[in-house]
Amino acid sequence: MDRKQALLTWVQKTLDDPECYVKSASSDASFRSYWRVFSQLQTYIVMDAPVKYENCQPFIDVSKKLGDSGLHIPKVFACDLEQGFLLLSDLGTIQYLNVLNKDNYLSLYGDAIQALHTIQQQTSNENLPLYNSTLLKQELELFNKWFIEQHLGVSLNAKQLDIISCCQELLITNALQQPQTFVHRDYHSRNLMKTIKNNPGILDFQDAVIGPVTYDLVSLLRDCYISWDEKVTFQLSDLFRKGYNQLNDLNIESDQWQKWFDLMGIQRHLKAIGIFCRLNYRDHKPGYLKDINRTLCYVKQACGKYPELHQFLNLIHEITPSMDFICEQ
Repeated sequence: MDRKQALLTWVQKTLDDPECYVKSASSDASFRSYWRVFSQLQTYIVMDAPVKYENCQPFIDVSKKLGDSGLHIPKVFACDLEQGFLLLSDLGTIQYLNVLNKDNYLSLYGDAIQALHTIQQQTSNENLPLYNSTLLKQELELFNKWFIEQHLGVSLNAKQLDIISCCQELLITNALQQPQTFVHRDYHSRNLMKTIKNNPGILDFQDAVIGPVTYDLVSLLRDCYISWDEKVTFQLSDLFRKGYNQLNDLNIESDQWQKWFDLMGIQRHLKAIGIFCRLNYRDHKPGYLKDINRTLCYVKQACGKYPELHQFLNLIHEITPSMDFICEQ
């Protein structure tokens, strides 16, 4: 029996509906895939997470934490951990990415920011792993291995390696000195669904950790899949800062917050670029390569603001002379 048939057989048995059927809903950057179940008048989603590569238990655990906070997440109706199947509620088909525009971004991002406050203020982070220096370093190394070495075919000399090492230390220190909180870790327009009630629906939270306060915000506002004028980004980031200060009786200044935000974005975007290349070369998923331009432009623009990162910015220019990056101003 192939995997799709095994999944269908399990769904039909679980729902006690031999007539239900499934259609592909989406896949993501991991080994997971998603299927929409059509059962009489109701639809569901089945997550297929092959146990050789994935573990469904973190999804179940984190979904309970988020659900207990009143957030709109897929409800887990049934699971088969031995096969790697989860039967979930269906949050619809309207991704933020597909509907965001200049007329609705304030409303949609406003909802996402409110949900992020709820994640940070009301959701338990008990038993979540720490976004520590080891994990941050591992993520940054993805840029070196998969983008510089594999994608560009560049071997760095000792001086260049030292520049990258200094940059990594700066970014890791920046992440660890921020207030630490619940971090979704992939809070962006492809994982937020526009819903009629309790907007947004929130997906793909199984990798949650305890980490820097600006991480999810920079994922949202400096999104690898859609970009906005920097004035818009600052406006929304500062809105979040003011709300965070009020909720926590703090007085984090705008300049401090902006530097945390900018450097956190560099860390995330270097990681993302490495993952996009790994998806192409290891997993044979070339579709993410088109997002490297936008993501590397975020890195270049942020590095340009801070003298301590100018050497790293110059290095990027040195190793990508043949790549035509067009960065929006």
